[in-house]
Amino acid sequence: MKVARFHAPGDIRLEEAPEPSPGPGEVKIRVRNCSTCGTDVKIFKHGHHHIRPPRVMGHEIAGEVAELGEGVTGWAPGDRVQVIAAIPCGQCEECRRGHRTVCPNQESMGYHYDGGFAEYTIVPAKVLAVDGLNRIPDGVGFAEASVAEPLACVLNGQELARVGEGDDVVVMGAGPIGCLHVRLARSRGAARVFLVDLNAERLAMSAERVNPDAALTGADVVDQVLKLTNGRGADVVITAAASGAAQEQALQMAARQGRISFFGGLPKDNPVIACDSNLVHYRELTIVGANGSSPAHNARALDLIASGAVPVADLITHHLPLADVLEGIDIVSRGIAIKVTIEP
Repeated sequence: MKVARFHAPGDIRLEEAPEPSPGPGEVKIRVRNCSTCGTDVKIFKHGHHHIRPPRVMGHEIAGEVAELGEGVTGWAPGDRVQVIAAIPCGQCEECRRGHRTVCPNQESMGYHYDGGFAEYTIVPAKVLAVDGLNRIPDGVGFAEASVAEPLACVLNGQELARVGEGDDVVVMGAGPIGCLHVRLARSRGAARVFLVDLNAERLAMSAERVNPDAALTGADVVDQVLKLTNGRGADVVITAAASGAAQEQALQMAARQGRISFFGGLPKDNPVIACDSNLVHYRELTIVGANGSSPAHNARALDLIASGAVPVADLITHHLPLADVLEGIDIVSRGIAIKVTIEP
């Protein structure tokens, strides 16, 4: 079979590999879609400390069951499935407390295990042990199902930030994650959602699809948000971009008792921002992080897609064969797509 393997920063190769066989407790799936994200770009450019090359990349995986390993029950060849990316251990203190998104023993598809940029992949027994293999609901295509993984991360972030009825929400970053945040916030009852991006072309492309109440760009976005909210500020500000400046602006545009989600992580060599502690103190602001998703979030994300509460099909702007995976990663890196999916 054909696979796309990471060998070193700047070195992803399309190669031939033996078709895998599932071991005890494992499931072999025929990958139908594996979507790309900004993390794939970072891995391509810089590698990742959890990846020991060579490694088949790809972690937004949907396909159909091809073969069952010994001892696997409840599944059959032909079943349409979506696979979690982040695999909690299910045994540690955090997992026992229900904090599976911050499991210190977490492993990931495409990092510790071969991922979905391949015709076939093996779902590890650890995934099945934490209910991380999900049935794709009827009416949901494989491409849409592959977007359940990033939507699950967005769902985790909005739960932590308590996005709800009547909120004014600012989403900073108009990439695929930002688009999902806009749509999920609407489904959770937000009154207004404003989308912000420095890249005017990407902002226009995304705004055309997700139709925010306002699309904002420029150096004065804090003033723009304050003007739109009659000086009050936003109830929730989500920084869906790897930008320290955006995080600092989020503090300035948050309303009293506002919630700020640092959804996008910062570069490891520059993770420190200036935080006006008095803003946090006197406005009673809440700042929350957001780290991936749990298996339960993935299942709920599929339900949101299936119900139509969060449409995703129109956010997939590029469908490419596995042979064009490098082109797909380049398209993502240049910010000229919303979502790129690979179809092995």
